[in-house]
This record gives sequence, C-alpha cells and structure tokens, in this order.
Amino acid sequence: QVQLVESGGGLVQAGGSLTLSCAASGSIFSTNAVGWYRQAPGKQREFVARITEGGITNYADSVKGRFTISRDNAKNTAYLQMSTVKPEDTAVYYCRLARVYWGQGTQVTVSS
Repeated sequence: QVQLVESGGGLVQAGGSLTLSCAASGSIFSTNAVGWYRQAPGKQREFVARITEGGITNYADSVKGRFTISRDNAKNTAYLQMSTVKPEDTAVYYCRLARVYWGQGTQVTVSS
C-alpha cells in the first residue's frame, strides 16, 4: 500500500520562500518519478514539476527558475523548494508518484 503525505504549506508573503515535502510509504518510491501539481480555486489541476528516478527534472514555464524539485530516496521523500513566490502561486499542492498515487494536498497561500 502506497501513501503520500504532503506537508510544509502555509501562508507566505509575495517574494518569500517555502519548501513543501512529500513523504511516501511503501517500497516503490526510489524506482519511480515524482511530480508536483497544483490546483487553484476554480481552476484545473496543473503540472508544476517532475523528477525522474534518475534525478532528471522538468518544470512548468510558470515556475521555472523559481521552484526546485528534489528527492531523497533514503528518506522516501520529495521536496519542492519555492522561492520568489507570487500571489498566482496560491493553490493546493499535490504530489504524485508513479503516475498513479496522489497525496491529499497542502495549501499554499501567497499574500500580496
């Protein structure tokens, strides 16, 4: 049974920084890609960043240069470092593992 738990969300001022974590249970973490997605009120869930099992990363254009995705396979945890945040980054952030498993999400609110 795989479970994902996101944490680290909260209220941050525009221009500030925040780091989200995604902790996974089970044994498949290290051999699968992890993605971060977000969903703002009234909008569809959208891709934010992804990291493969080999550490290759890619980002949505809207966050490129501001967000960094990383992973620690020894801790079964993925991270999303958010810097220079903007009000439009306000959303519930979700992690996804192996294109199948989703966490419950963590709220990020950026005040202007």
